[in-house]
Amino acid sequence: MAQQLLMPKATAVWLVDNTALSFDQIAQFCKLHPLEVKAIADGESAQGIKGLDPIATGQLSRDEIARAEANPNHKLKLSEPKVRVPESKRKGPRYTPVSKRQDRPNAILWLVRNHPELKDAQISRLVGTTKSTIEQIRERTHWNSANLTPMDPVTLGLCSQIDLDLEVERASKGRPLPTAAELGATLESAQETEKLPYGGHEREEEKEIDADAVFAKLKSLKSSRPEDEDDDL
Repeated sequence: MAQQLLMPKATAVWLVDNTALSFDQIAQFCKLHPLEVKAIADGESAQGIKGLDPIATGQLSRDEIARAEANPNHKLKLSEPKVRVPESKRKGPRYTPVSKRQDRPNAILWLVRNHPELKDAQISRLVGTTKSTIEQIRERTHWNSANLTPMDPVTLGLCSQIDLDLEVERASKGRPLPTAAELGATLESAQETEKLPYGGHEREEEKEIDADAVFAKLKSLKSSRPEDEDDDL
């Protein structure tokens, strides 16, 4: 892995302020344009950037700076790091223990049935299988299709719940929302809702009954008034 300068512009600010290096030398070392280094020296650029000492960070030595100051044609070179960081290995298919490889077809069948939105590459990352095996299980052409049983890969220990949830979330992004038919719920038509016993006829009957009761009560009150007047006389 090639070495890279940390914070090039901040390093350039420090070199401009603390050394007699030419703009071209600083530009070549910091991977900047000479005019950009000149703007830093004139205060027209990087005004809010604090200079980073490359000697303190171990990226330059004082001797290297002194050689470059003495020779305008000398190109600054990064110092060799004291600690070598091993390069990260390229991430390949998930390794599956031999004892659990026989459970992968069952896990693939579970993922295909319960999460059809997952792509073959995602399933391959989760359980460490090949696309051809996934296609065979999807198309029921796998040599052991008759004996396969859907089993949760998390329960089988082939992947973690976090990994599964992450892949499902990725697959769900950009997917259209499920329709009412897919959810199994539909709206009733207006004709159907009108037929429902909402109480419309019952209310009319109640109104009629209430009206008869009111008139009957009024008649009884009228018939009782003359008798009361006779009693007063």
